[in-house]
Amino acid sequence: MLNKQMQDYILEVLNTMEKHPDLQEKKIDLFKEEKEYVEKNRLISDENITIEVKDAGSRFSDAYIERSDKETEDLIAKEDSHFLHQPIAYLNAHKSEFIYVESKWFDIIGVDAISLEADDVFEVYSVLFGLKLKKKYELTLRSYLANHLHGEDVKFNILFNDDGIWDMNIALNYIDGFHEELSIGEAYCLIYQFLFNLVEAIENE
Repeated sequence: MLNKQMQDYILEVLNTMEKHPDLQEKKIDLFKEEKEYVEKNRLISDENITIEVKDAGSRFSDAYIERSDKETEDLIAKEDSHFLHQPIAYLNAHKSEFIYVESKWFDIIGVDAISLEADDVFEVYSVLFGLKLKKKYELTLRSYLANHLHGEDVKFNILFNDDGIWDMNIALNYIDGFHEELSIGEAYCLIYQFLFNLVEAIENE
C-alpha cells in the first residue's frame, strides 16, 4: 500500500513538471519520512531529479481542522493551521473537546483522519483513527504496537470493522518522542511518523 501510494504521489509531481518544460531544475519536495522511503526503495530513477526536505512543521499547514464536543460530536469551531501551535496541554484544559484533522498526507498511510483528545480516565492523550489494512495483518499489527509503544501498563484498542478498516485507539504518551511540551502540530507530526513506520514495517513482512 505505502509503496503504491508513494509511487502515485511521485508520478503526480512528475506529471506536473512535464507541463512546465521551462523549469530549469527538476525538484521534488518531500518530508523526511517520505524522502528516506523513496531513496531506500529507489522510487526515483532519474538522476537529474533532486529531492529537497521540507520542514516538518509545515506538513499540516493546509490540513482541515475541527474542534468538536466529545459527548455530542457537535462542531465547536473550524480552525486554521495557527491552532496547531497551541500546546498539547490545551486538551487537558478542554477535556470536553476533541481535535479532528484531515490531511492529504494521511492518504499515503491509509488513514482518512486522526482525532486527538485527553482521556480523563487513563490520563493520556488518545489518538483515534481508522487504518486501511487487511484483516490478515492483525498479528503483525498487534505485535508492532506491543513492541513500539513504550511506557508503564501500555494499552491499545484495535478492532476490525464491517467496512474493512481497523478502528484504532492508541495513547500518544506511549510513542517515542512524546513529551508534555509538544505543540498540537508537533504531536500530529509524531503520530504521522509512528504510523508511517508502522505501515512500512507491515508492508515489509
